[in-house]
Amino acid sequence: MKIPLSSANISQEDIKIVNEVLSSKRLALGPFLEKFEQIISEYIGVKYAIAVNSGTSALHLILKSLNFKDGDLLLVPSFTFIASANVALFENGIPVFVDIEEDTGNIDIEALEILIDKIKSGKTKYNPKSNIYLMAVDIFGHPIDWDKMEKISKNFNVTIIEDSCEALGSEYKGKKCGSFGEAGAFAFYPNKQITTGEGGIIVTNNPKIYELSRAMRNQGRTGKGWLDHEVIGYNYRLDELSAALGYSQMKRIEKIIEKRKQLANYYNRILNFVEIPVVKNYVTKMSWFVYVIKLPENANREKIINYLYENGIETRNYFAPVHLQPLYKRLGWEEGMLPVTEKLSKKTLALPFFTELKHEQQDYVAYHLKKALEIFTK
Repeated sequence: MKIPLSSANISQEDIKIVNEVLSSKRLALGPFLEKFEQIISEYIGVKYAIAVNSGTSALHLILKSLNFKDGDLLLVPSFTFIASANVALFENGIPVFVDIEEDTGNIDIEALEILIDKIKSGKTKYNPKSNIYLMAVDIFGHPIDWDKMEKISKNFNVTIIEDSCEALGSEYKGKKCGSFGEAGAFAFYPNKQITTGEGGIIVTNNPKIYELSRAMRNQGRTGKGWLDHEVIGYNYRLDELSAALGYSQMKRIEKIIEKRKQLANYYNRILNFVEIPVVKNYVTKMSWFVYVIKLPENANREKIINYLYENGIETRNYFAPVHLQPLYKRLGWEEGMLPVTEKLSKKTLALPFFTELKHEQQDYVAYHLKKALEIFTK
């Protein structure tokens, strides 16, 4: 049996609608771009959505629209995809990494509060007068404790961007991820809940972010004319084929989320020999992006990954700490600075997880995972 880590869910309706776009020959800035933006904004419950070519582009434009600039600080977890931090460097800002909760992998709010207080009190190397922004990541689709996070934002005057790239459909106390902070971002790589191939989207109630991001994604055009460029811009547009695919998939988003929930619940039942993902009681809806277990500390993860691969099962360590990537080591970050992040990242393992995964495949994964743990745990 061969079981990939992820696989895109493409229906006959998806294929039909993409072929319709090809037949129309309108391949950019067409009606499906607007339809996709509308269906997303209505689903999240916000006024505006701006589709772009990646989640990274979405996060960058949000920061740019909020006037994030040279010397500003972006507080961000290290246990995330590297784009969450890199977008600060795009604008010559300073990423400052924050440690995490060991159970969910989300930002440790107590650690965050202590760090902000130290910065503002002049007890760090950072300028205490710097503008502080926070990249609040809903890791693996699990929402942050947003009541506590918004309290910190208010008390310390911190501007929040929600990196909800992995959390399409998740809810915190009945409110959709992506609708917190000044703006949120989603990404649609083929391993996500829905896909556009490559793509992302900004969601916000802030008209300034909407207007600036809409212009900047399209080379700084504000609608006056194709060769009129009023602000700095980029080619971050989402093409019409991708938008059509995303629109088609969004029409069945609830069915996708429910199927992935059933798959996660099945893993929860059969993996009674290993530590499974935690979902906090403030999460009123969990939209599963990946399924990540925690191995025992005395297990040899690399040998387990190799053993599973030899038996046709693709797995991956999820995530490697961003602050220990070569780029950030050159900026002064080193091992020991974020102990919980470093501890957790050494024992996480993402198992095969995608919408069309079958129970018999999950049983096969569980059988070989148990054997691997028996063999490669000291």
